Amino acid sequence: MATLFFDFDGTVADSEAGIVAGLKYMVQDRGLRPLDNSAYVQFIGPALVDMLPKVWPELDDVEVKRAIDAFHHYYEEEGLYQAKLYPNFLDTMTELKQQGDQLYIASAKPETMLHRLVKHFSLDQYFAGAYGASDDEQTRVTKTDVLAYALKATQTDPAASVMIGDRANDMTGGLDNHVQLLGVTYGFGSAKELQDAGAKVLADKPEAIPEGLKKVAKLNAKS
Repeated sequence: MATLFFDFDGTVADSEAGIVAGLKYMVQDRGLRPLDNSAYVQFIGPALVDMLPKVWPELDDVEVKRAIDAFHHYYEEEGLYQAKLYPNFLDTMTELKQQGDQLYIASAKPETMLHRLVKHFSLDQYFAGAYGASDDEQTRVTKTDVLAYALKATQTDPAASVMIGDRANDMTGGLDNHVQLLGVTYGFGSAKELQDAGAKVLADKPEAIPEGLKKVAKLNAKS
């Protein structure tokens, strides 16, 4: 038995369509330099407040906040539900619950948005809680911060926990909080990105997660 923390975007659901549409709205609204379509995928997972200055270095803190507000204006009204659960994901969650694992979501998405998605997809029958970034995206932003918050809220022993996600920031958040890691390659990050960030075990589809967790447990037992 283990306590499992799942990232949302790229791990639970394919949310690319809504996020990319929101980013394109933001770019047009704020007059930012447009990106190639493929470049927008890099935003899925990490916090906007971290990504925006990297992609548009000319933005100061005030302009970053305005860009985030523009994104949210579109995303909260139209983009949020333009997502779909990955095939066989819920069957896998049922299997994990039946074997006694405790399931939570830990996402860099603002927590109010995350709770709306949990309700929309009826995920509360699988997950005992969902923990996200602070709604102002200022005080609790990184996956490290979100996972620390989730561990404290659930009173979970990090040594008995696993962070499951598709991007480097998921793995970094896990390492920073001394939990085990399982990278998934069916989302938006590559195997190389995940391995470079510390993942020693990867799952290429949701139904491969239980076997991946067994491998993680074996590695943990050896260390």
